[in-house]
Amino acid sequence: MPQAGTWVVTSEVDGRPGRGLALDVQNNTFVLQMYAYEASGQPTFYLAVGPLSNNSGSADLQRFTGGRYLGSAPLSGTLDKVVGRMSLRFTSGVTGFIQLPGEGELAISRFNFGYGAAPASLIGLWSFSSMGSAGLNAEVVSLNMVSSAANNGNGLVVSSNGLFGCEHQVRGSFAGGVICVKINSSGQLLVAYRFVYSVNEGEGLSNILGSVDQVSWIRRLTTAGNVGTGIVLREESNISAENVTAVASYIELISG
Repeated sequence: MPQAGTWVVTSEVDGRPGRGLALDVQNNTFVLQMYAYEASGQPTFYLAVGPLSNNSGSADLQRFTGGRYLGSAPLSGTLDKVVGRMSLRFTSGVTGFIQLPGEGELAISRFNFGYGAAPASLIGLWSFSSMGSAGLNAEVVSLNMVSSAANNGNGLVVSSNGLFGCEHQVRGSFAGGVICVKINSSGQLLVAYRFVYSVNEGEGLSNILGSVDQVSWIRRLTTAGNVGTGIVLREESNISAENVTAVASYIELISG
């Protein structure tokens, strides 16, 4: 299922062509809004609504006219014309392809403008859920301190007690993903997570106490500025350097 939000034609990510996509999928129905230009240079927008099945869908691309403009009295837009058929197919929740009328198929991707793959982008409150043979597990963790990098990462981000840490992987077999580990106060590994995320949502695998891997879902609950769902966090001030070292060593082990 494609992630809802702002999408771009990947080759146009600098914005200079002046067009972009707003995409949402609910109950296997996609709604695509596209802002672009007419051949005359006039800006306009298009709308397509259709079914999504097996990661693909197609619909009429419609152009509207006569709607409300800035400062106007209430007006209702009406369908001007159907400019042609368009199609979508997705290769992941954040990547895919679009074919617009008169154009060849183009790669598209979710536009991530707020969270680069830097350690500070992991600061905030996160929820981790997993399901499998080890049962249903869930926990909420606040990551609030940046520490030195493990072998394949670019900087460890840990909880205030140093018992939970995450890191972007920039080298090795899991480059482009994130690895998180949870340890106990004795430095023993309890849970490991490996996942890929975009903006606020992630998916991947977890391993609890050496069990088989489980499917995991990860969700950012607040930003680094504690803006988000309104969950109030009680901060803890004591952090153990030994805990941080143990977390880093497990991340290095998992990342290979």
